[in-house]
Amino acid sequence: MYSKDKHIETFDFGVAELYRDYILMVMNEGITVDFEINKQLCEYAANYYKNRQFGYITHRRNSYSVDPYVYRETSKLKGLVAFAIVSDKHIRRETAILEQIFLNKPLKTFKDLKPAISWVQNHVNFS
Repeated sequence: MYSKDKHIETFDFGVAELYRDYILMVMNEGITVDFEINKQLCEYAANYYKNRQFGYITHRRNSYSVDPYVYRETSKLKGLVAFAIVSDKHIRRETAILEQIFLNKPLKTFKDLKPAISWVQNHVNFS
């Protein structure tokens, strides 16, 4: 599942683990993912993955909010083929379903990380 080759990037708003074919992001407690944060992530991902396909996994260990309109910009990110949301909290997974309305990419919620990684890797490999 996990690649041995990973790059860790720490932002003011969270920590990203970048693997060959996906980003695993953990946001900090209490933040709001707004247009500025989303812009930073999109620019970083576009530069890191250049002309390769990749998936995005957000592991929602902490409580934070997301402006759902940022997903419209995220949908334009070249190379992004799948978006997974992982949380062991039922309410966070239910909220994520509403976020799907704004994202023009495959999105799926998961209770555990391993199936999310498999799902994203399958999308990357078959897209």
